[in-house]
Amino acid sequence: MNASTLACASSGMTWDGISWVDVQRHVRRLQARIVKATQEGRWGKVKALQWLLTHSFSGKALAVKRVTENKGKNTPGVDKVIWKTSVAKINAIASMKRRGYSPLPLRRVLIPKKNGKTRPLGIPVMKCRAMQALHLLALEPVAETTADLNSYGFRPERSTADAGAQCFNCLSKKVAAEWVLEADIQGCFDKISHDWMISNIPTDKVILRKWLKAGFMYQNELFPTEAGTPQGGIISPVLANMTLDGLEAMLAEKFPGAKWRRLKMNMVRYADDFIITGNSKAWLEHEVKPAVVEFLAERGLVLSPEKTKITHIKEGFDFLGWNIRKYSGTLLMKPSKANVKAHLDKIREIINGNKSAKQANLIRLLNPILRGWANYHSHVVAKETFVRVDSDVWPMLWRWAARRHPNKRNPWVKGKYFKSRGARNWVFAATEKIEDGTQKEIILLKESDTPIQRHVKIKADANPHDPKWEPYFESRWGMKMQRSSRGRRKLYWVWLKQDGLCSVCQEPIAKGTPWETRHIVKRTEGGTDAASNLRMYHLNCRRSY
Repeated sequence: MNASTLACASSGMTWDGISWVDVQRHVRRLQARIVKATQEGRWGKVKALQWLLTHSFSGKALAVKRVTENKGKNTPGVDKVIWKTSVAKINAIASMKRRGYSPLPLRRVLIPKKNGKTRPLGIPVMKCRAMQALHLLALEPVAETTADLNSYGFRPERSTADAGAQCFNCLSKKVAAEWVLEADIQGCFDKISHDWMISNIPTDKVILRKWLKAGFMYQNELFPTEAGTPQGGIISPVLANMTLDGLEAMLAEKFPGAKWRRLKMNMVRYADDFIITGNSKAWLEHEVKPAVVEFLAERGLVLSPEKTKITHIKEGFDFLGWNIRKYSGTLLMKPSKANVKAHLDKIREIINGNKSAKQANLIRLLNPILRGWANYHSHVVAKETFVRVDSDVWPMLWRWAARRHPNKRNPWVKGKYFKSRGARNWVFAATEKIEDGTQKEIILLKESDTPIQRHVKIKADANPHDPKWEPYFESRWGMKMQRSSRGRRKLYWVWLKQDGLCSVCQEPIAKGTPWETRHIVKRTEGGTDAASNLRMYHLNCRRSY
């Protein structure tokens, strides 16, 4: 897989003939070496390994695979070109050369925000996306190794749930900080200094400069880009994260021992939103905030005066869709009022926009929205909120059903659209025929049925590109699989394939027996999460195996 791209293309290689396990293995090994070199501070070695990765067939093939399989695969840039066929993908690999590469401007679209304003989104052409994905493969291992410990946004294996869990850890104790600096960076993606990024981001400077200066097209007019990293580029979130990395270390250096000298300083960041806790409003206002402002100024950034404020924990604050507040000394995290309102508005919009749709189709549209929102809040104090949302959704559904039959009485409408299932009445359900002639019932999900389960926060220094963390991430992956219905089905097939027996001791894996999973071919070596690449073990057998 180390042969030149042109040699591979001229040899008649087809897209379907690529061995993706070998491709993944080659890329993962180079990424692991980049992590090791970064940890040792050998930046010359890092640069050499990044060069190897970005010039390898494996890296280029994986980059093309990513941009032709993600959600934006059918969205063209200014050249209106997309890569759909196998021939186009192979040719794309052959075209990815550093020499002579000149990115085209981005196609700009405006996305409406909740506050009535718009957020600019830049759509690169396919070749630029692939080049960004390629260089991201070489940059992400460095970013993950040098990242702030409590940064959770746009990072692999991390999520808002981890940020929420860290907030709980910092604020839940009786002796925890009582004041919180809520910070938001004004136009973060649009205002980052190009000079700072080119000087400090450890990637190919020539290519990076070309991306940053490519400009954008809006209403058939070309505009230059003098600052910022374009929202919509695959590599942009990592560039923004690396720009803000170092804030936590700066605060620790400027206020040494702050966590233990009654200053109670902690920082939690998700992308450009972050909070800093402290023992007093005055300390946060006059010492911490100026230090943050100075740090950001070096990068061309400023805090948003509208969204940056200092709040007492008894008043509570909103962060990532939750309201975090202490009630009589007990910290509770609940879905925020604004988040609940936005959720109900979205449901109402779907119902009102499908007044003539079949009931089964309406349920199919609503269930993913209900399930996704409930799962997002399933690790906080959300049971009462789920019940309230279910109660608010019911009259929307009743109006939808009654409007369709203005000449029918209420009992008839109820009998047609709402069923009784077990001890529960008023279940919004539809029955439809499927291909084999049998009938299938589709039921609207109730958010109150979602169990509340505490999220286990990721270890702060865990690195998915470092092979030594592979067992840890396998264990977390297994727990995540058990909690999701789709994951449980996959594990059930693995269990059936093994005849319900442990792969080591050949004794039954029964209900209540502690067990874990392991990948046959490790993900760091190119393995996948498919059921065919999984084995189940008793917990003790796995540890001794």
